[in-house]
Amino acid sequence: MATEILMPALSPTMEEGTLSKWLKKEGDEVKSGDIIAEIETDKATMEFEAVDEGVLGKILIPEGTSGVKVNTPIAVLVEEGESVDATPAPKAEAPKAEAAKEAPKAEAAPAAVAAPKADGKRIFASPLARRIAAEKGLDLTAVKGSGPHGRIVKSDVEAAQAAPKAAPAAAAPAPAAAPAAAAPQGMSAATVAKMYEGRAYEEVTLDGMRRTIAARLTEAKQTIPHFYLRREVKLDALLAFRADLNKKLAARGVKLSVNDFIIKACALALQQVPDANAVWAGDRILKMKASDVAVAVAIEGGLFTPVLQDAESKSLSKLSAQMKDLAKRARDRKLAPHEYQGGSFAISNLGMFGIDSFDAVINPPHGAILAVGAGVKKPVVGADDQIEVATVMSMTLSVDHRVIDGALGAELLAAIVENLENPLAMLA
Repeated sequence: MATEILMPALSPTMEEGTLSKWLKKEGDEVKSGDIIAEIETDKATMEFEAVDEGVLGKILIPEGTSGVKVNTPIAVLVEEGESVDATPAPKAEAPKAEAAKEAPKAEAAPAAVAAPKADGKRIFASPLARRIAAEKGLDLTAVKGSGPHGRIVKSDVEAAQAAPKAAPAAAAPAPAAAPAAAAPQGMSAATVAKMYEGRAYEEVTLDGMRRTIAARLTEAKQTIPHFYLRREVKLDALLAFRADLNKKLAARGVKLSVNDFIIKACALALQQVPDANAVWAGDRILKMKASDVAVAVAIEGGLFTPVLQDAESKSLSKLSAQMKDLAKRARDRKLAPHEYQGGSFAISNLGMFGIDSFDAVINPPHGAILAVGAGVKKPVVGADDQIEVATVMSMTLSVDHRVIDGALGAELLAAIVENLENPLAMLA
C-alpha cells in the first residue's frame, strides 16, 4: 500500500520549510532511520529520517522548492513491485506562497470533518499544534483533526480556540478584530518599488530566517510592554582577574572572554533574584528553576540565540568551551532546535563591535534581555573623591513589564553589576 511522506515539523515553530536536497532517488530502497532528505527550516538545515520502509516510488516536491507547508505530501513510499499510478496530486499547490498564506483560513472549515485517530490515550497531532494547544490551555481530545489520517494540525487548534470565545457574550467579536489589527505591516512591496522607480537597486529575496526574524521581532515590539534599565559597570577588577586566569589556563588551551564572565554573572544573578528568572506564557508566568541563558550570535543573513542550560552551575572554562562550540555550529547553521529554543533570559553583546550602548528587543517568551556595550576608559570619581581613570561598560536591561516589574528588574541588574565588579565571588 502506498504511503505518503509528509513535510515534517522539525521544530515546534516550523510552519513551512525548503526541501534543500533529496538524498534518495525514485526507485531507491528506504529503511526506517535512513536519511532521505535535507530540509531547511527558518534557522537551520536538518536531516530528515524515514519512519517507514519501502521503495521511494515518486518524489512529489523537487529539491530546491521553498515554502513547503508542514504536512504537505513530498513523496510516496510504496512496497516492492507496487505501482505508483495513484499518487496524490498536491504537488503544484504546496510551494505556492499564495496558497501558504491562505491555508490556515481555508483549513479552518473542514476542521470538524475527521476525528483524530487515538491509540489508547495517544493523540495524533503535529508538534506545532501541541504547543499552541498547551499555550491556550486546550484539551486536544476535544479537537477534531483535518490533517492526514485525522492528524490535528495548527489550523484545527486555532479553530478550536476561536469557538469558545464566540459564544460567551456579545463582546466576543472584539478578539476577532485582533488579526485585522496585526495586518498592517507597512507599505506593500509594489508601493515601495513604485516610489523608487527609475532608481538603481538590488532586490534581496527574504529567506526563511529573515522572514522569521522580521515576524518575531515585529510581534515582540507590538505585543511586549518593554521598559529599559541602564547601569554602568567598572571592569578593571574583572579585566585584571581575567588576565591572571588566562595565564594560568594557557597550558590547558583555555582563553576566557569578557563575554564568558557576563554569561556567568547573569546566570548567578537569576539565581540571586529568582522571581526575575521567568517567562511569559500567555495567561501565566513560568518561573524557571535553572538559569538557561541565551546568547545572540550574529551569522550571515541573521542571528541565532543558542541557549546555555544550567549556566549557573558550570565553570567559566566549561561555559567558554560550550559557547565557542555553539557559536561555531550556529554560523554553520548546524544547531538542533533544542539548542536555540528555550531559556528565560538573553544577552546581546555589541560592545565587541565598538557600540557604546543600545536597547535590545526581547525575544519572546523571555522575560528580559541584557544589551552589553563596549568597555571604554572614562574619568570617574574614586572612593577617596579623587578623579581617576577606569574602564567602564554600559549595560541596558530590556524588561517585559508583564513578567518583571521595575523594582524587580532593578534588583536583577544590580545583582549582575555586583557579580561583574566582584568577579572572584563568582567562583565561590
